[in-house]
Amino acid sequence: MKFLDQAKVYIKSGDGGAGSVSFRREKFIEFGGPDGGDGGRGGDVWVEAVNGLNTLIDFRFQQHFKATIGTHGMGRNRAGAKGADVTLKVPVGTQVFEEDEETLICDLTREGQRYRVAAGGNGGFGNAYFKSSVNQAPDWANPGLPGEEKTIWLRLKLIADAGLVGLPNAGKSTFLAAVTRARPKIANYPFTTLHPNLGVATIDGQEFVLADIPGLIEGAHEGVGIGDRFLGHVERTRVLLHLVSAQEEKVGKAYKTVKHELEAYGNELTDKPEIVALSQIDVVDEETLKKKKRELARACGKTPFLISAITGSGMTEVLRALRDIIVEANGGAGQEAPMKALKVRHRDMQSSGSEDESGDNSDLDDERRSDGEEQQG
Repeated sequence: MKFLDQAKVYIKSGDGGAGSVSFRREKFIEFGGPDGGDGGRGGDVWVEAVNGLNTLIDFRFQQHFKATIGTHGMGRNRAGAKGADVTLKVPVGTQVFEEDEETLICDLTREGQRYRVAAGGNGGFGNAYFKSSVNQAPDWANPGLPGEEKTIWLRLKLIADAGLVGLPNAGKSTFLAAVTRARPKIANYPFTTLHPNLGVATIDGQEFVLADIPGLIEGAHEGVGIGDRFLGHVERTRVLLHLVSAQEEKVGKAYKTVKHELEAYGNELTDKPEIVALSQIDVVDEETLKKKKRELARACGKTPFLISAITGSGMTEVLRALRDIIVEANGGAGQEAPMKALKVRHRDMQSSGSEDESGDNSDLDDERRSDGEEQQG
């Protein structure tokens, strides 16, 4: 399956059905009168976070989503049916933006979360609604209101507990393959990893999710290499594991290069707890290793871990250090990453175990009345 973490989608909710102009005319019925029913509400467009997806590749093949219109009202006071809704199923961790790619609409961080991104138009009132003592035979009805129409951006930020960062060929994919069941592509050339990979690591009976992203090089924030946009996938992590290869001639410079790119990207990545490890120590001799360890310690201001994914040296200690930070962070901030404060209408947001789709229609009559009175005026 190909990985896609951004997609542009056109959506349109359904128009409301028109009200009916009808009069009751039956043989031997003394009192007739208006009996035109109201039109049905147009269908809504929802975005829902579901389990089992880790890419937006489905939206490469379908970019247009339209809900159906509401059924028109009919005689004998028959109201039209509501239009069918359309639901965009996305991976957990998907953010929805307006067309400007800056205005955040919603951030779906839990399975089962739903958000209404386009509300269907209200149905028009039939002529039976307008009858009164001074107007006993109204011969007009309201048309349905149009639905919402817009273009939105879907942007995926994977949900992981720890993220792996470093230069290309720093051993990130090898580390992921050694501690999880993930099988990323591993080769001896730069940018072997072209998209993020996830894996579940286990240490002392506890599990956490690791995210491996493509390597960063100097100037990545300016688009050099494959850029830095994949850093979005480690924004939600609790801790970063910064790997520096022992094969680098200047390990201190290699560390500072990646650190500079993290600072240039922003979004508080440099504020996250960081564990620094000197990887691939099995390819250098003992004297060289001590020299590189001292150089890296001066650059990062802490004692780095010494690890080798091939021999397994130092791997347990690093995993335990990651586990301790994740457990501490989860204990103070809960299991889920906090959602950004959004101005969200309650009726537009749903979570699993709460109200169902039909529960959103409790205020439908009030909305339609207010809209109908505005149209009448």
